[in-house]
Amino acid sequence: MEQVATAQSHKALFLNTLAFTVCFAAWMLNGVLVTFLASNDVFDWGPVEIGWLMGIPVLTGALFRLPAGILTDKYGGKPVYGCLLLFCAIPMYLLSYADSFLWFALCSAGFGLCGVSFSIGIAFSSVWYPKKNQGFALGIFGAGNAGAALTTMIAPTVLNNITDNGANIDAWRQLPVFYAAILAVMGVIFFLFTTNKKPTIQLGTMAEILAPLKEPRVWRFGLYYFLVFGCFVAFSQWLVPYFVNVYTLSLVTAGLLASAFSLPSGIIRALGGWMSDVMGARAVMYWVLGLSVAISFMLVIPKMEIYSPGEGIMASRAGTVTEVTESSVTVGNKRYELVKQDRSFDDLDSRILVFPTKMVWQEPVVELGQVVDRRELIAKGVTKIYFQANVWIFAFFVVILGSVWGIGKAAVYKHIPDYYPDQVGVVGGMVGVIGGLGGFVCPIIFGYLLESTGLWTSCWMFMWLISVICLFWMHNAIQIVERRERPEVQKRI
Repeated sequence: MEQVATAQSHKALFLNTLAFTVCFAAWMLNGVLVTFLASNDVFDWGPVEIGWLMGIPVLTGALFRLPAGILTDKYGGKPVYGCLLLFCAIPMYLLSYADSFLWFALCSAGFGLCGVSFSIGIAFSSVWYPKKNQGFALGIFGAGNAGAALTTMIAPTVLNNITDNGANIDAWRQLPVFYAAILAVMGVIFFLFTTNKKPTIQLGTMAEILAPLKEPRVWRFGLYYFLVFGCFVAFSQWLVPYFVNVYTLSLVTAGLLASAFSLPSGIIRALGGWMSDVMGARAVMYWVLGLSVAISFMLVIPKMEIYSPGEGIMASRAGTVTEVTESSVTVGNKRYELVKQDRSFDDLDSRILVFPTKMVWQEPVVELGQVVDRRELIAKGVTKIYFQANVWIFAFFVVILGSVWGIGKAAVYKHIPDYYPDQVGVVGGMVGVIGGLGGFVCPIIFGYLLESTGLWTSCWMFMWLISVICLFWMHNAIQIVERRERPEVQKRI
């Protein structure tokens, strides 16, 4: 760890962030590519297969974060990062030859190792900065998450151009070649222009290295990261098919809106690091988790039209039905006026509606000449409730949630050098593993939830549950620590 930040520190941070942006863009490729291939019937993949293909790269990127962090602490970031970039270019290139689910999955697992770049970059960046600046520096590094936005923003347009808007669909194979070339070039740049640096402390035995993993605190940080990073990764990909299916948008428009979720989250991470340095990571996480609970809950309500029985009309006295029209029913000589169905709902999709809207009307249930008794139903009531879940309002809340999670990502990693200054690679790698697993399992869970419930918003129900668990666990842990360190608090509770 440096005593002061230097020009060499800033150079290392810049190259780390640039490499992480490239890796993250490659890591998130399947969100766009798989949606494109499935929607154009290139492969017969349903929601579950799509979820698996989105999750597999994230799985390999998560599982190998811990060993990557250990290797970075031992050998330094230059050789580990450089080799990673060059290696991942190979399976990315081979993806251009994929012609089956298995081949696609294996290549995805290979280039998914791009995801370990996070634990490498965290460890390699932290050794260049003093403790007081680490939150801000790691926040800047984490802005490389914006690579996800670059893929969702640019890749759909590139796919449309190289396939001539679907006329030459097999040309999609050029896209993985482009990504492979970018990874290889970045690997060469990293080897040529970076200076290696390792932690000053000598690593002990493997048991000593892994000792912090026995502490519940590490796993609690991991669960926070499961939410703010893993779910961010999942939605960076899942929002593309979400917008296409729920709002019938084109792939390009869906990609742009998904990038609106990803881009601020990456950029604002630097602000999250600064806030964590100034306010403390704990205070920041309270706000992050509280807002995550609230916004996820607001996104749970699906776009819907509900028909329900409403207030009907009953005959006030017995008699014979002498007239039935859309606007009235006459029994004997008594006329009952009906509420007519208007056409006010016909243009609702063209308007921006924030709250659910209802319409009520009444329909005759008797026929001309029918004899009815007193209190017998002669016209049933119908209530129609319409919730638009307007795409722009939905996108606004999604962008806010992505930004909140971006701040949370920096706050989580501010905790690590504070509690484990000489084991950032190990602890950061483990927290990254758990977070990365969130990116793997969430698209698969989303797929199964969608298939079982038929609701696209079931994914937000899951987000709300995870947010509540994180907030409860953090608050409970803080209360336990305060009671132990401040006995007078115990007396007031």
